[in-house]
Amino acid sequence: MRRLAALFVLTLLGACSTVDDLSPLSPSASSSSTVAVRAPRFADSKPHEWDSGAPWNYSVHGTDVSKYQTSVDWPAARASGISFAFIKATEGGDRFDDYFGEHWARTKAAGVPRAAYHFFYFCTPAAQQARWFIQNVPVDRSAMPPVLDMEWNPKSPTCRLRPDAATVRAEMTTFLELVERHYGKKPIIYTSVDFFDDNELSTFRGYPYWLRSVAGHPREKYGSHPFTFWQYTGTGIVPGMTGKSDINVFNGSEAAWNKWLRQNTR
Repeated sequence: MRRLAALFVLTLLGACSTVDDLSPLSPSASSSSTVAVRAPRFADSKPHEWDSGAPWNYSVHGTDVSKYQTSVDWPAARASGISFAFIKATEGGDRFDDYFGEHWARTKAAGVPRAAYHFFYFCTPAAQQARWFIQNVPVDRSAMPPVLDMEWNPKSPTCRLRPDAATVRAEMTTFLELVERHYGKKPIIYTSVDFFDDNELSTFRGYPYWLRSVAGHPREKYGSHPFTFWQYTGTGIVPGMTGKSDINVFNGSEAAWNKWLRQNTR
């Protein structure tokens, strides 16, 4: 009888325990949190009338920020459907974004996967720009791959150079190879339609692309060129962010996103 009583007490104690008491959550149990809100549909202050390929058909949405967005309430942005963020870090060979440190720390604290990006400046050698980026962006294996932002800057007060296409591609190669060697991840290329066409980037393969196209699906503007991310508006409205916001999508399903994150954030 005493043995039966003891077994009964142990059974009761076991019933009072929770899974958390017995073991930590497995990675698979928390993997669904990588997508904040599936297929969100954000408001837009200047919406495009999408004939086909509407961005809200994509499961995973994110944003990109710089000092112009100032402070962001990242938990609020994430709750609204922001599942990733690209954060401006550097420009040229001597400019560092004032809000990079804040965005970099607070996105991580809010559980928002993020990447740092560099705005290329045509008056500074690519190797010098790569060294400046490396100097200012810490190695963080949990971060997404670094990004090279390639676009014309006709309103620059100091440099409006437009090198020929061969020179542009050679400079891109220099920057990308130096940054990949340092961070151990193949960088992402961001670009716009005009820059892509002017520099024949359809021939520049081997890197994931983040394409800007706010007036049509990328397949209408870039043809069959593959892309991983698509920036579909610069006038979006995101809770937790002040003013107009850039919004992007990941080109794939939620499962594909989870797989891409596993491969690129370790």
